[in-house]
Amino acid sequence: MTRGKWTTVRARARVTFASCGRRGARPARREERANREHAGDEQRGPAGCIGGHNANVSFAGVLSRLLTWALVLIAAPAFAQADFTGTWGARYQEDFTERIPGPDLGDYLGLPINASARQFGDSWDPSRITLPEEQCRVHVSPYIYRGPLNLRVWEERDPDTQELVAIKHHISTYDQTRTIYMDGRPHPSEIAAHTWKGFSTGRWVGDMLVVETTHIKQGWIRRNGLPMSDKATMTEFFVRNGEVLTRMWSLHDPVYLTEPLVKSEDFVLAGRSLPAQNWLYECHPVVEVVRPKGVVPAYQLGEATFYKEFQDRFHIPKFAIDGGAETMYPEFMDKLKQAK
Repeated sequence: MTRGKWTTVRARARVTFASCGRRGARPARREERANREHAGDEQRGPAGCIGGHNANVSFAGVLSRLLTWALVLIAAPAFAQADFTGTWGARYQEDFTERIPGPDLGDYLGLPINASARQFGDSWDPSRITLPEEQCRVHVSPYIYRGPLNLRVWEERDPDTQELVAIKHHISTYDQTRTIYMDGRPHPSEIAAHTWKGFSTGRWVGDMLVVETTHIKQGWIRRNGLPMSDKATMTEFFVRNGEVLTRMWSLHDPVYLTEPLVKSEDFVLAGRSLPAQNWLYECHPVVEVVRPKGVVPAYQLGEATFYKEFQDRFHIPKFAIDGGAETMYPEFMDKLKQAK
């Protein structure tokens, strides 16, 4: 490059961004002549502008803008995640017998329970649910998704920033609304109030929603009396594949479980909205069985013999139907074969 051309290029580089920052803006006449002289150096837009913006911005200015955009992209969250909003209907092909007709009394097979949970289940009398205080008792969040229900999901966003604050679930059974906070707030202290749905926070891992739940009231893990303590915590994984929403969850209970309990359920997107009455759950306790005040139906130690019905019908040894972590694994089949 000749000395004259180098001087002209340096002069062009001194043109300010403001002189050509807007589409149609024109640089100084002197620079127009320079552009015409060196039009073959690079392809330009109108009047020395590339794409309607200044083509002659200094290197420092360009670098500054690039660094700014890089910082914005690094600091920004993922541009989009999976959309779980809509109305979903439950499917029961998995664990149908347990979830709809209900399990046998004394059937604890395949559950990682300890001796305390087993004794709780053995003392449980099904007529307990006829008590007025038990008739409308809400199912806790680990259990409620397993029964008959309609599920509506929507998002709650900040009106000023449109940032996602929470994901909401309305569950038709017992007319319950659950909040999954997505704004990074911490869980409350251990002594905070416990609720049927607990306190839930969520985060995205790709297109999978991971939810951590604490502060759940005491409830059940199976409909034959096996309990869940109020110390239990739950981790859920929500994944959408087309029109199918899968919920996988792991329950940790230091009081009644020796290992995490893992279950899953599927939901299918409804083709249309449901009428209002599909979401209502009217429950009014009444006296179903007349009893002396304060009496709670239960079996004392050694009184429960109903497990024999399940044992005799399927010819399963007692140590198997008693459950425990080992009964969850395929290797337990070898132990059953040896027992026979």
